[in-house]
Amino acid sequence: MAVEAETKQGNANLIGLEKTEYRGLETTLCQGCGHNSITSQIVTACFQLSIPPEKIVKVSGIGCSSKAAAYFLSRSHGFNGLHGRMPSIATGAVLSNPDLHAIGMSGDGDTANIGLGQFKHLVRRNVPMVYIVANNGVYGLTKGQFSATADQGLELKREGQNELPPVDICLEALVGGATFVARSFAGDPRQLSTLLKAALAHRGTAVLDVISPCVTFNNKDESPKSYAWGKAHEAPLHDITFIPYSPEMEIEYAPGELKRVSFEDGSVVWLKKVAADHDPGDRLAAIRLMEEARTEGHFVTGLIYVSADQPTFVEISRMSETPLARLPDDRLRPLPKTLDEINRKYA
Repeated sequence: MAVEAETKQGNANLIGLEKTEYRGLETTLCQGCGHNSITSQIVTACFQLSIPPEKIVKVSGIGCSSKAAAYFLSRSHGFNGLHGRMPSIATGAVLSNPDLHAIGMSGDGDTANIGLGQFKHLVRRNVPMVYIVANNGVYGLTKGQFSATADQGLELKREGQNELPPVDICLEALVGGATFVARSFAGDPRQLSTLLKAALAHRGTAVLDVISPCVTFNNKDESPKSYAWGKAHEAPLHDITFIPYSPEMEIEYAPGELKRVSFEDGSVVWLKKVAADHDPGDRLAAIRLMEEARTEGHFVTGLIYVSADQPTFVEISRMSETPLARLPDDRLRPLPKTLDEINRKYA
Protein backbone atom coordinates (compact mmCIF):
# COMPACT_ATOMS: atom_id res chain seq x y z
CA MET A 1 0.00 0.00 0.00
CA ALA A 2 1.30 3.41 -0.93
CA VAL A 3 1.89 5.85 1.91
CA GLU A 4 0.30 9.27 1.74
CA ALA A 5 2.80 12.05 1.17
CA GLU A 6 3.02 15.51 -0.29
CA THR A 7 2.41 15.63 -4.01
CA LYS A 8 5.17 16.43 -6.44
CA GLN A 9 5.59 19.76 -8.13
CA GLY A 10 2.43 21.01 -9.80
CA ASN A 11 -0.76 18.99 -9.45
CA ALA A 12 0.72 15.50 -9.78
CA ASN A 13 1.07 12.94 -6.98
CA LEU A 14 4.15 10.85 -6.14
CA ILE A 15 3.70 8.57 -9.17
CA GLY A 16 3.25 11.49 -11.55
CA LEU A 17 -0.54 11.26 -12.02
CA GLU A 18 -2.96 14.16 -11.83
CA LYS A 19 -6.25 13.92 -9.97
CA THR A 20 -8.22 13.90 -13.23
CA GLU A 21 -6.72 10.49 -14.00
CA TYR A 22 -8.56 9.05 -10.96
CA ARG A 23 -11.98 10.28 -12.00
CA GLY A 24 -14.73 8.36 -13.77
CA LEU A 25 -17.71 9.04 -15.98
CA GLU A 26 -20.03 12.00 -15.51
CA THR A 27 -22.56 11.19 -12.77
CA THR A 28 -26.19 10.51 -13.66
CA LEU A 29 -27.34 10.50 -10.02
CA CYS A 30 -29.69 13.17 -8.68
CA GLN A 31 -28.20 16.60 -8.04
CA GLY A 32 -27.20 16.73 -4.37
CA CYS A 33 -27.05 12.94 -3.92
CA GLY A 34 -24.62 12.01 -1.16
CA HIS A 35 -23.26 9.17 -3.30
CA ASN A 36 -21.50 11.78 -5.43
CA SER A 37 -19.69 13.03 -2.34
CA ILE A 38 -18.56 9.47 -1.58
CA THR A 39 -17.14 8.93 -5.06
CA SER A 40 -15.42 12.31 -4.88
CA GLN A 41 -13.64 11.31 -1.66
CA ILE A 42 -12.63 7.93 -3.14
CA VAL A 43 -10.95 9.82 -5.99
CA THR A 44 -9.21 12.15 -3.53
CA ALA A 45 -8.03 9.34 -1.24
CA CYS A 46 -6.58 7.19 -4.03
CA PHE A 47 -4.90 10.22 -5.62
CA GLN A 48 -3.34 11.37 -2.35
CA LEU A 49 -2.16 7.87 -1.51
CA SER A 50 -0.58 7.65 -4.98
CA ILE A 51 -2.17 4.27 -5.72
CA PRO A 52 -1.85 3.36 -9.42
CA PRO A 53 -5.42 3.14 -10.81
CA GLU A 54 -4.48 -0.08 -12.62
CA LYS A 55 -3.74 -1.64 -9.20
CA ILE A 56 -7.37 -1.24 -8.14
CA VAL A 57 -10.36 -3.45 -8.90
CA LYS A 58 -13.78 -1.97 -8.16
CA VAL A 59 -16.78 -4.26 -7.79
CA SER A 60 -20.46 -3.50 -7.27
CA GLY A 61 -23.95 -4.98 -7.26
CA ILE A 62 -27.23 -3.26 -8.15
CA GLY A 63 -28.67 0.09 -7.06
CA CYS A 64 -27.86 3.80 -7.17
CA SER A 65 -24.83 3.09 -5.00
CA SER A 66 -23.57 0.37 -7.33
CA LYS A 67 -24.04 2.68 -10.33
CA ALA A 68 -21.67 5.06 -8.55
CA ALA A 69 -18.75 2.71 -9.24
CA ALA A 70 -18.73 4.12 -12.77
CA TYR A 71 -18.07 7.61 -11.45
CA PHE A 72 -14.56 7.04 -10.13
CA LEU A 73 -11.32 5.39 -11.30
CA SER A 74 -12.08 4.87 -15.00
CA ARG A 75 -8.60 3.39 -15.51
CA SER A 76 -9.16 0.65 -12.92
CA HIS A 77 -10.46 -2.88 -13.37
CA GLY A 78 -14.17 -3.23 -12.68
CA PHE A 79 -17.07 -5.69 -12.48
CA ASN A 80 -20.74 -4.82 -11.94
CA GLY A 81 -22.43 -7.96 -10.65
CA LEU A 82 -25.90 -9.13 -9.65
CA HIS A 83 -27.95 -7.69 -6.81
CA GLY A 84 -26.38 -8.70 -3.50
CA ARG A 85 -23.68 -10.84 -5.13
CA MET A 86 -20.80 -8.38 -5.11
CA PRO A 87 -18.97 -10.17 -2.23
CA SER A 88 -18.60 -13.34 -4.34
CA ILE A 89 -17.10 -11.37 -7.23
CA ALA A 90 -14.77 -9.53 -4.88
CA THR A 91 -13.62 -12.75 -3.22
CA GLY A 92 -12.78 -14.33 -6.56
CA ALA A 93 -10.95 -11.24 -7.79
CA VAL A 94 -8.84 -10.95 -4.64
CA LEU A 95 -7.97 -14.65 -4.51
CA SER A 96 -6.92 -14.69 -8.16
CA ASN A 97 -4.83 -11.54 -7.84
CA PRO A 98 -4.00 -10.39 -4.27
CA ASP A 99 -1.79 -7.64 -5.71
CA LEU A 100 -4.92 -5.62 -6.52
CA HIS A 101 -6.60 -3.26 -4.05
CA ALA A 102 -10.32 -4.13 -4.06
CA ILE A 103 -12.98 -1.47 -3.50
CA GLY A 104 -16.56 -2.70 -3.20
CA MET A 105 -19.34 -0.16 -3.80
CA SER A 106 -22.64 -1.30 -2.32
CA GLY A 107 -25.85 0.08 -0.83
CA ASP A 108 -28.13 -0.62 2.10
CA GLY A 109 -30.48 -2.78 0.00
CA ASP A 110 -27.65 -4.49 -1.86
CA THR A 111 -25.96 -5.33 1.47
CA ALA A 112 -28.61 -5.53 4.20
CA ASN A 113 -31.45 -7.08 2.21
CA ILE A 114 -30.67 -9.49 -0.63
CA GLY A 115 -26.91 -9.46 0.02
CA LEU A 116 -26.83 -9.87 3.82
CA GLY A 117 -25.80 -13.53 3.71
CA GLN A 118 -22.94 -12.86 1.31
CA PHE A 119 -21.87 -9.82 3.34
CA LYS A 120 -21.64 -11.87 6.56
CA HIS A 121 -19.50 -14.55 4.93
CA LEU A 122 -17.20 -11.94 3.37
CA VAL A 123 -16.44 -10.30 6.74
CA ARG A 124 -15.95 -13.59 8.59
CA ARG A 125 -13.40 -14.64 5.94
CA ASN A 126 -11.61 -11.28 6.28
CA VAL A 127 -11.32 -10.84 2.51
CA PRO A 128 -8.82 -7.99 2.01
CA MET A 129 -10.92 -5.19 0.53
CA VAL A 130 -12.65 -1.89 1.28
CA TYR A 131 -16.41 -2.49 1.51
CA ILE A 132 -18.35 0.80 1.21
CA VAL A 133 -22.09 0.94 1.92
CA ALA A 134 -23.81 4.09 0.65
CA ASN A 135 -26.67 3.97 3.15
CA ASN A 136 -29.86 6.00 2.54
CA GLY A 137 -32.55 3.66 3.87
CA VAL A 138 -34.46 3.40 0.58
CA TYR A 139 -34.31 1.72 -2.82
CA GLY A 140 -33.68 4.86 -4.84
CA LEU A 141 -33.23 3.09 -8.17
CA THR A 142 -36.67 1.42 -7.95
CA LYS A 143 -38.59 4.47 -6.72
CA GLY A 144 -38.08 4.62 -2.99
CA GLN A 145 -39.19 1.45 -1.20
CA PHE A 146 -37.94 0.91 2.36
CA SER A 147 -34.66 -0.95 2.71
CA ALA A 148 -33.66 -3.02 5.74
CA THR A 149 -31.79 -0.03 7.22
CA ALA A 150 -34.82 2.29 7.17
CA ASP A 151 -35.59 3.75 10.58
CA GLN A 152 -38.60 2.35 12.40
CA GLY A 153 -41.45 4.86 12.12
CA LEU A 154 -40.07 6.48 8.96
CA GLU A 155 -42.88 7.62 6.64
CA LEU A 156 -42.53 7.72 2.87
CA LYS A 157 -45.35 8.91 0.64
CA ARG A 158 -45.43 5.77 -1.51
CA GLU A 159 -44.68 3.23 1.21
CA GLY A 160 -46.51 4.48 4.30
CA GLN A 161 -44.85 3.95 7.68
CA ASN A 162 -42.02 1.50 8.26
CA GLU A 163 -42.97 -0.72 11.21
CA LEU A 164 -39.84 -2.90 11.22
CA PRO A 165 -36.66 -2.25 13.24
CA PRO A 166 -33.60 -1.42 11.12
CA VAL A 167 -30.53 -3.54 10.43
CA ASP A 168 -27.39 -1.81 11.72
CA ILE A 169 -24.65 -2.57 9.19
CA CYS A 170 -21.81 -1.68 11.55
CA LEU A 171 -23.20 -3.90 14.29
CA GLU A 172 -23.69 -6.76 11.80
CA ALA A 173 -20.08 -6.32 10.67
CA LEU A 174 -18.83 -6.40 14.27
CA VAL A 175 -20.83 -9.51 15.15
CA GLY A 176 -19.69 -11.14 11.91
CA GLY A 177 -16.03 -10.68 12.81
CA ALA A 178 -14.99 -7.75 10.60
CA THR A 179 -11.51 -6.44 11.41
CA PHE A 180 -12.22 -2.79 10.48
CA VAL A 181 -15.58 -1.10 11.08
CA ALA A 182 -16.30 2.60 10.61
CA ARG A 183 -19.21 4.91 9.86
CA SER A 184 -19.28 8.35 8.32
CA PHE A 185 -21.63 10.88 6.75
CA ALA A 186 -21.50 11.92 3.11
CA GLY A 187 -21.67 15.55 4.20
CA ASP A 188 -18.51 15.31 6.33
CA PRO A 189 -15.80 15.09 3.63
CA ARG A 190 -12.88 15.55 6.01
CA GLN A 191 -13.83 12.56 8.18
CA LEU A 192 -14.88 10.45 5.20
CA SER A 193 -11.58 11.06 3.39
CA THR A 194 -9.58 10.12 6.48
CA LEU A 195 -11.55 6.91 7.05
CA LEU A 196 -11.21 5.93 3.39
CA LYS A 197 -7.42 6.28 3.59
CA ALA A 198 -7.35 4.19 6.76
CA ALA A 199 -9.56 1.56 5.12
CA LEU A 200 -7.32 1.40 2.04
CA ALA A 201 -4.31 0.83 4.29
CA HIS A 202 -6.00 -1.94 6.32
CA ARG A 203 -4.96 -5.57 5.82
CA GLY A 204 -8.32 -7.32 5.79
CA THR A 205 -12.01 -6.45 5.34
CA ALA A 206 -12.63 -2.75 6.00
CA VAL A 207 -16.36 -2.01 6.28
CA LEU A 208 -17.29 1.66 5.88
CA ASP A 209 -20.98 2.49 6.36
CA VAL A 210 -21.66 5.97 4.95
CA ILE A 211 -24.96 7.70 5.77
CA SER A 212 -25.98 9.20 2.42
CA PRO A 213 -29.55 10.64 2.50
CA CYS A 214 -31.69 10.29 -0.61
CA VAL A 215 -32.69 13.77 -1.77
CA THR A 216 -35.40 12.38 -4.04
CA PHE A 217 -37.46 9.77 -2.18
CA ASN A 218 -36.63 10.10 1.50
CA ASN A 219 -38.61 13.31 2.07
CA LYS A 220 -41.91 14.36 3.67
CA ASP A 221 -45.20 15.38 2.07
CA GLU A 222 -45.50 18.54 4.22
CA SER A 223 -42.40 20.08 2.65
CA PRO A 224 -42.93 22.57 -0.20
CA LYS A 225 -40.06 20.80 -1.94
CA SER A 226 -41.74 17.38 -1.79
CA TYR A 227 -43.51 15.78 -4.76
CA ALA A 228 -46.88 15.65 -2.97
CA TRP A 229 -46.88 19.42 -2.33
CA GLY A 230 -45.78 20.15 -5.89
CA LYS A 231 -48.49 17.91 -7.39
CA ALA A 232 -51.15 19.68 -5.29
CA HIS A 233 -50.13 23.11 -6.60
CA GLU A 234 -49.13 22.43 -10.18
CA ALA A 235 -50.79 23.26 -13.49
CA PRO A 236 -49.43 20.38 -15.58
CA LEU A 237 -48.89 20.71 -19.31
CA HIS A 238 -47.56 17.17 -19.66
CA ASP A 239 -47.55 14.04 -17.48
CA ILE A 240 -43.92 14.33 -16.36
CA THR A 241 -42.05 14.44 -13.06
CA PHE A 242 -39.29 16.89 -12.20
CA ILE A 243 -36.76 16.06 -9.48
CA PRO A 244 -35.82 19.32 -7.71
CA TYR A 245 -32.14 20.08 -7.17
CA SER A 246 -30.73 20.12 -3.66
CA PRO A 247 -27.30 21.38 -2.63
CA GLU A 248 -24.77 18.91 -1.26
CA MET A 249 -24.33 19.33 2.48
CA GLU A 250 -21.10 19.70 4.45
CA ILE A 251 -20.87 19.74 8.25
CA GLU A 252 -18.18 19.97 10.90
CA TYR A 253 -18.38 18.64 14.45
CA ALA A 254 -15.90 17.66 17.14
CA PRO A 255 -15.07 14.18 18.57
CA GLY A 256 -17.74 13.19 21.10
CA GLU A 257 -20.15 15.87 19.86
CA LEU A 258 -23.79 15.01 19.11
CA LYS A 259 -24.83 16.84 15.92
CA ARG A 260 -28.38 17.45 14.68
CA VAL A 261 -28.46 17.57 10.86
CA SER A 262 -31.61 18.94 9.22
CA PHE A 263 -32.52 18.57 5.55
CA GLU A 264 -34.63 20.77 3.31
CA ASP A 265 -37.50 18.26 3.33
CA GLY A 266 -37.82 18.54 7.12
CA SER A 267 -36.16 15.22 7.95
CA VAL A 268 -33.51 15.05 10.66
CA VAL A 269 -30.61 12.72 11.45
CA TRP A 270 -28.52 12.76 14.64
CA LEU A 271 -24.78 12.04 14.31
CA LYS A 272 -22.30 11.51 17.11
CA LYS A 273 -18.59 11.43 16.34
CA VAL A 274 -16.57 8.81 18.24
CA ALA A 275 -15.00 10.30 21.36
CA ALA A 276 -11.24 10.81 21.46
CA ASP A 277 -10.86 8.30 24.33
CA HIS A 278 -12.66 5.46 22.50
CA ASP A 279 -10.36 2.46 22.02
CA PRO A 280 -11.02 1.08 18.49
CA GLY A 281 -9.08 -2.06 19.41
CA ASP A 282 -11.65 -3.07 22.06
CA ARG A 283 -14.35 -5.13 20.32
CA LEU A 284 -16.61 -5.24 23.39
CA ALA A 285 -16.40 -1.46 23.72
CA ALA A 286 -17.28 -1.14 20.02
CA ILE A 287 -20.40 -3.32 20.42
CA ARG A 288 -21.38 -1.35 23.54
CA LEU A 289 -20.93 1.89 21.60
CA MET A 290 -23.24 0.68 18.83
CA GLU A 291 -25.90 -0.48 21.30
CA GLU A 292 -25.81 2.87 23.12
CA ALA A 293 -26.20 4.69 19.81
CA ARG A 294 -29.17 2.50 18.90
CA THR A 295 -31.00 3.07 22.18
CA GLU A 296 -30.27 6.82 22.16
CA GLY A 297 -31.39 7.18 18.56
CA HIS A 298 -28.31 8.51 16.78
CA PHE A 299 -25.62 7.35 14.36
CA VAL A 300 -22.11 7.10 15.75
CA THR A 301 -19.45 8.05 13.20
CA GLY A 302 -15.71 7.47 13.07
CA LEU A 303 -13.45 4.44 13.43
CA ILE A 304 -15.48 2.02 15.54
CA TYR A 305 -13.27 -1.07 15.53
CA VAL A 306 -10.03 -2.29 13.97
CA SER A 307 -7.89 -5.41 14.41
CA ALA A 308 -4.67 -6.28 12.60
CA ASP A 309 -4.25 -9.74 14.16
CA GLN A 310 -6.64 -11.87 12.10
CA PRO A 311 -5.15 -13.44 8.94
CA THR A 312 -6.80 -12.58 5.64
CA PHE A 313 -8.71 -15.05 3.48
CA VAL A 314 -5.82 -15.01 1.00
CA GLU A 315 -3.40 -16.10 3.74
CA ILE A 316 -5.77 -18.74 5.11
CA SER A 317 -6.25 -20.17 1.60
CA ARG A 318 -2.46 -20.58 1.22
CA MET A 319 -2.43 -19.04 -2.24
CA SER A 320 0.76 -19.08 -4.28
CA GLU A 321 3.08 -16.09 -4.09
CA THR A 322 2.44 -15.51 -7.78
CA PRO A 323 -1.20 -14.41 -8.33
CA LEU A 324 -3.32 -17.03 -10.08
CA ALA A 325 -4.05 -14.50 -12.81
CA ARG A 326 -0.34 -14.52 -13.72
CA LEU A 327 0.46 -18.23 -13.48
CA PRO A 328 1.44 -19.88 -16.80
CA ASP A 329 -0.59 -22.76 -18.27
CA ASP A 330 1.94 -25.40 -17.26
CA ARG A 331 1.34 -24.52 -13.60
CA LEU A 332 -2.42 -24.23 -13.86
CA ARG A 333 -3.22 -27.31 -15.95
CA PRO A 334 -2.14 -30.94 -15.37
CA LEU A 335 0.04 -32.52 -18.03
CA PRO A 336 -1.72 -34.90 -20.50
CA LYS A 337 0.22 -37.78 -18.95
CA THR A 338 -1.12 -36.93 -15.50
CA LEU A 339 -4.69 -36.70 -16.77
CA ASP A 340 -4.35 -40.07 -18.49
CA GLU A 341 -3.18 -41.67 -15.23
CA ILE A 342 -6.15 -40.21 -13.36
CA ASN A 343 -8.61 -41.36 -16.03
CA ARG A 344 -7.18 -44.92 -15.96
CA LYS A 345 -7.81 -45.13 -12.22
CA TYR A 346 -11.52 -44.52 -12.76
CA ALA A 347 -11.89 -46.48 -16.02
